[in-house]
Amino acid sequence: MNSGGEFPEFRPDFFARQDEMPDEMFYSIPRLVTHIDDEACAALAGYYATLLKEGDVVLDLMSSCVSHLPRDAACGKVIGHGMNRTELEANPQLDEYFLQNLNKTPDLPFEAASFDACLIAVSVQYLTRPVEVFAEIARILKPGGVLAASFSNRMFPTKAIALWQAMGDAAHGELVCEYARRAGGFDEPVIRDLSPNPGRSDPLYAVEAHAAAHA
Repeated sequence: MNSGGEFPEFRPDFFARQDEMPDEMFYSIPRLVTHIDDEACAALAGYYATLLKEGDVVLDLMSSCVSHLPRDAACGKVIGHGMNRTELEANPQLDEYFLQNLNKTPDLPFEAASFDACLIAVSVQYLTRPVEVFAEIARILKPGGVLAASFSNRMFPTKAIALWQAMGDAAHGELVCEYARRAGGFDEPVIRDLSPNPGRSDPLYAVEAHAAAHA
């Protein structure tokens, strides 16, 4: 699916960051915390509960010490991905995990149509090759499988891409939709406003896109 022209062609400087040190160095220090407040965490878990079915195989991409899955989630398997082993080992909801720098290597180490869902929780702003990563997500999702990329207004500012930092929340949603459109392999994405208590808790949004039937 091609862009409708609302966004210009992506330029390399859109994906520049204030801190271009290797990501392996930045993420070498474990951060055993959540990156949104408790109300937003609960809202994200509630949203996931509406998406996931019993037995689903889930890829928690760009994960950490928490996956935000509902406590009673009955997933078939949850595979986590991240950049810090200590964080992933501390996550009780992961069945297994792997380490990979997606900004260097966007290819995912899985067969096509392997997952029912791919979740990216409040981390999409750090991708410097997002269209390539989203194309890989479309490849590894089963037809009808869901990508849910959530975001707030909180971030590590030195590692968020320049384009993200130049935009507000509404434009962030349109940008993530554009990633999915340019990647191909998804039905038309939609933006969900999940903010649990506007003005009093962290805002929370998600772009939801379902994998189209594979050719």
